[in-house]
Amino acid sequence: MSREITITALKYNPSDENSTPTFAEYKLEETPGMTLYIALTKIKTSIDHDLTSDFVCRAGICGACGMVINGKPKLACKTLTSEFESGKIELLPLPTFELIKDLSVDTGSWMNKMSIRVNSWIVSNEKVDISKIEQPIEPEVAEEVFELDRCIECGLCVASCSTAIMKKDFVGAIGLNRIARFSIDPHDQRTDEDFYEIIGDDEGIFGCMSLLACEDHCPKNLPLQSKIAYMRRKMVGVK
Repeated sequence: MSREITITALKYNPSDENSTPTFAEYKLEETPGMTLYIALTKIKTSIDHDLTSDFVCRAGICGACGMVINGKPKLACKTLTSEFESGKIELLPLPTFELIKDLSVDTGSWMNKMSIRVNSWIVSNEKVDISKIEQPIEPEVAEEVFELDRCIECGLCVASCSTAIMKKDFVGAIGLNRIARFSIDPHDQRTDEDFYEIIGDDEGIFGCMSLLACEDHCPKNLPLQSKIAYMRRKMVGVK
C-alpha cells in the first residue's frame, strides 16, 4: 500500500539579497520503487517549480545529485524513500562546496582546484608517440589503478570529512585517492619525494584524522581507508 511521505528541503538563493534560508515542506504519495530523484522531480514538476537540485544520469554514475539526506551525505538517485520508516525526509545541500541555490552546490570548481593542487595527471619525461601502443602493465596493477579510477567526483567523501569542513584547502580523500592512483601507475615517473612535495603537509596526508567517514559514505565503495593508510606510510618514510 502507498503512504504519504513528507520531504523538507532547504530553500535559499545566496545570489538574491532578499533571500533568507528557510525550509519548505512537501507532502506527496509514495510510489513503489520511488527514489528521491523521482520524488524531487515530482515536487519540481507539480508542486514547486522553483526548487533547485542537480540530476543527470539517474544511475549513480555522474555524482551530480549528492545532498545531505536525514543527516548523511548520499546520492538522491540511489536513495529509496522506502528506506525511511517514518516517512519524513530532510534534505540539505552538501557542506564545504559553494551553494548555488537550494540543494544545488558547485562541486566542479572545488574538484578543479583539487586536481590542480595534486597535479592530477600522468607525469613522465618520455615523449609520447601516438603511433605506438601504450606501454603495457601487469593486469593486476591495471585492475588496482582502474579500481581507484571509479571515483565519480560526487563530493560525498568531502562533505562527510571533518577536516575538509574545517580546512578549505584540504585535498580530501578524493585528492589522496588520486595521488595513490598515480603512485601505483607505472606510467607515472614521479617518486615518493615528488608526491611528498604535493601532499606532505596538513592540507594533505597529515591533515587526515582517520575518522574514515569518507569510506563510510562513498557510493562506489572505493578502498579509501586502505589507500589513505598506504599513502601515509609512504610519506612518513620519506622524511
